[in-house]
Amino acid sequence: MLILLAVLAAMFGFLFGTDIGVISGALPFLKKEFVFTAQSEGFMTGAVPFGAIFGAVVALLTVDRFGRRPVLIFSSILFAAGSLAAALAFSVWSLMLARLIIGMAIGVSSLVAPMYLAEIAPARIRGAVVSAFQLMITIGILAAFVVDWAFSYSGSWRFMLGFSLIPACICLAGILRAPESPRWLVLAGKEKDARTVLKTVQPDISTDRVDTIVREIEDSHPSDPSEESWSRFREPRLRGLLIFSVAAFFLQQFSGINVILNYAPQILDKAGLSGIANELIATAGIGAINMLVTILSMAVVDKVGRRPLFIFGFAGAFASLAIIALLFQLDNPHLALLTLIALFAFVFFFAISLGPLPWLYMSELFPLALRGKGMAVASLSNWICNFLVVFLFPALAASLGESMTFGMFALCCAFGLWYAWSFAPETRGVSLEEIDQAIADQRTKSAAA
Repeated sequence: MLILLAVLAAMFGFLFGTDIGVISGALPFLKKEFVFTAQSEGFMTGAVPFGAIFGAVVALLTVDRFGRRPVLIFSSILFAAGSLAAALAFSVWSLMLARLIIGMAIGVSSLVAPMYLAEIAPARIRGAVVSAFQLMITIGILAAFVVDWAFSYSGSWRFMLGFSLIPACICLAGILRAPESPRWLVLAGKEKDARTVLKTVQPDISTDRVDTIVREIEDSHPSDPSEESWSRFREPRLRGLLIFSVAAFFLQQFSGINVILNYAPQILDKAGLSGIANELIATAGIGAINMLVTILSMAVVDKVGRRPLFIFGFAGAFASLAIIALLFQLDNPHLALLTLIALFAFVFFFAISLGPLPWLYMSELFPLALRGKGMAVASLSNWICNFLVVFLFPALAASLGESMTFGMFALCCAFGLWYAWSFAPETRGVSLEEIDQAIADQRTKSAAA
């Protein structure tokens, strides 16, 4: 049952990936049918992360009040509506509106699905279970690239953009039958239902262990409403965790990953790889590496730990991006293969570290009473930075050139390497309630001092 629920919740990551990845292959054909300026191209591509900003706010206002499951149902409906609208778009503006709806769905699900996964998973495998969300994002991106390639010969961009309707309907059907998070049920006063869910999700769990989990959840929920107030983030420990989570997503996005995923065919064309079909095949290769290495990350994150993996990822991403910037500076079409290899290397380091870890940290670090608020702020950081990067890239590349643009991304990763070394915490093998207790103990010590 745990595996089925993990796959279902992670399917929202698949939708995330398909809707992010599909635009790269559809864009060349959309340009043949509609008139784009550099600004409208940037906003059409950036409409998804822009919509996700509002989706994250909606999730923040609803996830603790109504529960994880109803909010995910709402998200799946938005996914289906947006995908259908994109496939039927008749103008640039109608396409932008459809992409905004899809973005709202992604903003909701990217906050709530990792939260749901973290709250149903045992501590010993929580890293792998939550990372399944990132894995499904990469699978969705790869699926979108393959769909783009398959329809590139006919130029059927409507089929490309409408593909997400299928997994959206699957998510809706699945989440309608899924149970609520046991941790939310306890906080809602539905202890009996929470016990039933815990035993369903973990059939081998003992009654004593269920009692312990329920008691720890109850203890972690403050009786004083002020304990759930935004003002608690002024406490040094919580302020530090919030800053770290926001910074992790800032650095993830300004590594340039979504520029590569959204504009891969154009980047490869600039590098000297000619032909739309060849560009899309190479783009699919990027998606395949992204997916396969994320599987590797899932296998090692609970063994190696979060912090060493974060440091390793930033070091490799910096080196890869620096090489890409240098190759663009040389401007030699005979070096196109080297540019592609460097892009593959960057995607490797991103997928094993920078991709899954911010989502995992976001779902682990905040105490239960403040988890929705903390994750919402971190998620907003992700989407604001995502929008800025993909919206500004066409203008930056046109004015500064690809070499300087990728050089800026490399510098961000160099800063990320220092930041991860200095501040990244380690949460491997620690239960969510134990993390909550550590924060509470730190607060008590600070008050006593």
